[in-house]
Amino acid sequence: MLGECKPNRNGTSFLAFLKKAVKPHTGKEIHVVLDNLSTHTTPDVKAWLAKNPHVHFHFTPGGSSRLNQIEIWFGIITRQSIRRGTFASVNVLVKQIRDYINSWNENAKPFTWTATADEILAKVGLVQTTVKKLVNNNSK
Repeated sequence: MLGECKPNRNGTSFLAFLKKAVKPHTGKEIHVVLDNLSTHTTPDVKAWLAKNPHVHFHFTPGGSSRLNQIEIWFGIITRQSIRRGTFASVNVLVKQIRDYINSWNENAKPFTWTATADEILAKVGLVQTTVKKLVNNNSK
């Protein structure tokens, strides 16, 4: 896990992070899954991508952040390290995050999808049916 805490999100800091993340994997095909944040598509980022054709961006559809596995990891760090914590300052919080990342990396294991496409689509269908019932019941 590679993570950084920055005071703001902008194209310049994203590009610096991207270069740092990609550097150890020089010469390999790299696929990056991203949300549609505008900092991911600034002119500087697009120019860098044009010069680095081995790096490929894949954007998740709106409302589908659960498909981006980093969102799963954000949930884990939130539950295990941040939520209900008391932090005297931003620096203390950043240290907590860095310490958690270092600890995570000592025993890191890749996430593995366990659900099949059919199982996921069945759950989507169930949710759609339930939402339709709720809407119909509320319109009576």
